[in-house]
Amino acid sequence: MNAIILTLTLMLLTADTMKNCPMHAKHVAERGDQVMGFSHDKTTHAFRALDDGGVIEARAVDAKDAESIAAIRAHMKIIAKDFTAGNFEKPLEIHGRLPDGTDVMLKSAIDYKYEEIESGARVRIVAKDARAIAAVHAFLDFQNVEHHPERDAGHAHPGGEK
Repeated sequence: MNAIILTLTLMLLTADTMKNCPMHAKHVAERGDQVMGFSHDKTTHAFRALDDGGVIEARAVDAKDAESIAAIRAHMKIIAKDFTAGNFEKPLEIHGRLPDGTDVMLKSAIDYKYEEIESGARVRIVAKDARAIAAVHAFLDFQNVEHHPERDAGHAHPGGEK
């Protein structure tokens, strides 16, 4: 328990330093591979804002890559369960800080539903009010910027509209 607290404290203290690091995107990808259990090189991620919340989606690049598909599905099941319980430790581990919007998401009525899709899985996020929807959108925009630094949050998200 003390090791977890120390690790989280160190991550929070270094969050500003990491954000300004020229290798930040590479570090996010490396930590993401470890935390998620699948390679970002063999998969695609999409973070899409929708009118009532949004979607976190991952797919194997190769539809025959059973190992990546199984890992994606296992990870997304955990994410839906963790987020439902108010546990955002995995995004914290990956990014070195809590993503934007999580402070409101922790206090809001939001449903997180796991869904299998072709070559992967998604977590469908449905928020119950305007404040929660705005927080989910901030969370998804943060994810897009972190995972796709070549795009900014104002552009269309892969696989759909903002």
